[in-house]
Amino acid sequence: MGSYPTTDRNVPTRSKERASYDRELVHSILDEGYVCHLGFIRDGAPVVLPTLYGRVDEKLYVHGSTGSRPLRMAGQAADPGLPVCLTVTHVDGLVLARSAFHHSINYRSVVVQGTARQVTDPVARAEALDALVDHVVAGRSADSRPANAKELAATAVLVIDLAEVSAKVRTGGANDDEEDKGLPYWAGVVPVRTVYGEPLPSADLAAGVTTPGYLAELGQEAVPC
Repeated sequence: MGSYPTTDRNVPTRSKERASYDRELVHSILDEGYVCHLGFIRDGAPVVLPTLYGRVDEKLYVHGSTGSRPLRMAGQAADPGLPVCLTVTHVDGLVLARSAFHHSINYRSVVVQGTARQVTDPVARAEALDALVDHVVAGRSADSRPANAKELAATAVLVIDLAEVSAKVRTGGANDDEEDKGLPYWAGVVPVRTVYGEPLPSADLAAGVTTPGYLAELGQEAVPC
């Protein structure tokens, strides 16, 4: 799949050895997450919003109300794009060291920088909205009612190209100083995982509706947080 190009903005200044531009790694981190944080400048001040997202090939989609400020800013005629920074992070373990200074976490993260633009083409919007639903549970868009005209009119979609991207990963145990290794303190890693519970059906399900197989399969999986 190749790698993303490096730029002045996507090369970290700290722990450069943990950075990666491998497309397959970036895609895997994005595809395992549910929530991203979308940062932009509003009225001269930084704003960061948590939101759902979905990926289709080399594009990321986020959605929101047509009245939301970032979505309006991304669609203004005089300024058709909104500069953004989007991040996704998984916490895989708590790293406990003998010294307070060397405590850390094991993580996988992706930072995407670029320009968010509104998706206005009806076919592209439908694809984006399906991607957002399927990102939560694969196959769900085909197993639910599509948005109607009123709902579509109230929903705006932003697209961000995966062009200026970097991943950063920390694995392994504590990096204690050699002189601290004899201290009488526990050191190691506490793994952190997300575990799916048993699906809880709504009390008002229509007669004959049963739990879909793809939901039952979720309960058999455990993915990194």
